[in-house]
Amino acid sequence: MAERAAALVPDESVIVLDIGTSTQRIARRLKGRPVTVITSNLAVVDELRDDEAVRLILLGGVLRRNYPSFVGSLTETALRQVSADLVMLSCTGVRTYGHVVDDMAVEAPIKQAMIEAADRVVLVASEAKFPGTGSLRICSLADVDVVITTGGADPHTLDLCRRAVGEVVVV
Repeated sequence: MAERAAALVPDESVIVLDIGTSTQRIARRLKGRPVTVITSNLAVVDELRDDEAVRLILLGGVLRRNYPSFVGSLTETALRQVSADLVMLSCTGVRTYGHVVDDMAVEAPIKQAMIEAADRVVLVASEAKFPGTGSLRICSLADVDVVITTGGADPHTLDLCRRAVGEVVVV
């Protein structure tokens, strides 16, 4: 998934990377590329901090120690100043009725602000996220431009994605 996602990032673009292990792997594949990466994910920072080709912008906020990232109103305020080409978004689930959801109240507003800051939304979600879990609506599938997932995703939910989203990639 990370390789396919990184291939969607043109050189000289501005990309927002959400929290999660997938976005850390995407960051790894962006090393050495002339891109701007904006993130609240400390694992992404660890991947890219020494890379002189990548312009790295860290969003501030309240440190979540159990999942090393920044959250809160400072993070949201910083995202309102951002204009990005695309966001690589994670989630805890894609509901069978077309909502992209998460189960962490502190992350939901950050994810929504990331979507608002970007021209294109790439949802990177493994098969386990179809339909997945979560009670907090992040966005609708209609707000997503590309879905990247792994084989084995629930066929009904994947069909819904194909109807609602411009592009679905199964790796």
